[in-house]
Amino acid sequence: MPVWSPPRRLAGGETLVRMLYSEHGNALLTYATRLTGDRWAAEEVLQETLLRAWRHRDILDEQAGSIRGWLFTVARNIITDRARSRAARPAEISADAGAAEAIPAVGDHAQRVVDSMVTIEALEQLTEEYRSVVVELYFHGRSVAEAAEVLGIPAGTVKSRSHRALRSLRDLIGGPPPCVEGLA
Repeated sequence: MPVWSPPRRLAGGETLVRMLYSEHGNALLTYATRLTGDRWAAEEVLQETLLRAWRHRDILDEQAGSIRGWLFTVARNIITDRARSRAARPAEISADAGAAEAIPAVGDHAQRVVDSMVTIEALEQLTEEYRSVVVELYFHGRSVAEAAEVLGIPAGTVKSRSHRALRSLRDLIGGPPPCVEGLA
């Protein structure tokens, strides 16, 4: 591969970019692809590297060292800056993901109210034995052992009643029980 040495004063910017791309473009693209792991990102890095070379063509005129080394250093710095920038901000959501469908509604008050009403209505249909176990475990946040102590029944009974109560609730509601956090 021929080594490019800049003329005393480089020609216009477009000529410079064409010369740099023809002599160093493939090597820079391969290098950037290897560092980023993404061909599209590597192409952007190559483009930015050549843009910076065009902006700093006066430095390239006076540079005694390797133009190729300067270009690789610039490409590496661009990749490092982009990685740091990505790490400093939250992840982006692509438009292809269907933004409205990809992000579930958080804290939908109306849905929580409906879920609460359906759950309370279903709980009222359970027997007192099942309802008391569900209330202790899920509304008061007690462990099986704590619920057993409060209710005065063995832990195994709490487990079996809990299982049967949840199965009954699922049947009454017509699907998995809604989130009942915060109901008491």
